[in-house]
Amino acid sequence: CNITSSFVRHTHTHSVAVLGAPFSRGQKRRGVEHGPKVIRDAGLIDRLSGLDYSVHDFGDLNFHYPEKDEPYMDVKSPRTVGGANKKLSTAVSRAVGAGHTLVMLGGDHSLGLGSAAGHAQQCPDLCLIWVDAHPDLNTPLTSPSGNLHGQPVAFMLKELQNKVPDLPGFSWAKPFLSCRDLVYIGLRDVDPGEYQIMKDLGIQYFTMRDIDRLGIQRVMEVTLDHLMARKQRPIHLSFDIDAFDPLLAPATGTPVNGGLTYREGMYLTEEIHNTGLLSVMDLVEVNPVLGASDEAVQATASLAVDVIASSLGQTREGAHRTMISSKKKDTEQLCL
Repeated sequence: CNITSSFVRHTHTHSVAVLGAPFSRGQKRRGVEHGPKVIRDAGLIDRLSGLDYSVHDFGDLNFHYPEKDEPYMDVKSPRTVGGANKKLSTAVSRAVGAGHTLVMLGGDHSLGLGSAAGHAQQCPDLCLIWVDAHPDLNTPLTSPSGNLHGQPVAFMLKELQNKVPDLPGFSWAKPFLSCRDLVYIGLRDVDPGEYQIMKDLGIQYFTMRDIDRLGIQRVMEVTLDHLMARKQRPIHLSFDIDAFDPLLAPATGTPVNGGLTYREGMYLTEEIHNTGLLSVMDLVEVNPVLGASDEAVQATASLAVDVIASSLGQTREGAHRTMISSKKKDTEQLCL
């Protein structure tokens, strides 16, 4: 980050901001715009306050929906999605610059672009851990569906600059991430174009088969060694609830069988917290309209709260405030 935000971080110790992004136009299923509300209703703010954080709920962003937003090169709603991400990037940059650790509640995963781009404005050396059943790495030219929630990472990567055409609504979006600063965890539904990009660029990724083979402990060890090999840097965690098995997280738009267990998800987020380097996290794709019952919706929203709390220091042996405080001090040194 920069010296200014480093100074501000010291003045806002133990400060977490929550920002809702109730947006669904990056994909075709309505309902995911209600994700921020159901995650809050599942007790998020109280849970974070119980971890000894000063919690600032910034409410939800209001997005503009252009009257006409025709597809462009088969990409659906580019102006709407581009504008929403631009607005989100400004809000994220402001929150990080003010010294908060930020939790962004989606909404669909197209929002990962705006969230990470805003974070990168303050912390250009960030690294990205993308936990998801899908890599969301299609370009407008390789996407089978044209849905932008399957494309946000392509807009971030410097190495794909010449492969991503200019879309209306995206003139603000400049690539900011090197492929070596990205790790995927939980993949099990990868399109052919995405697979080719991952192989061509040598991106570090762990499929569910890799997790079966290596175990989640080794996966996290390799992930953090890979990202921190040159130096410690702020972590952006972008967590799609569909990384979990659909039996645990049924209320989501693109479920894929054979996902993370509860224990694997908690271990993954505990390890990220233990670095002391988490700066921004996204929790996306909770869609209450797609839950078959109220219980299914509640289970998915409660799981989202557990993921966020674990990322911010809740442990399975009880939340120890002294441990959380010491980790937070590490985070405050990020931008020196």
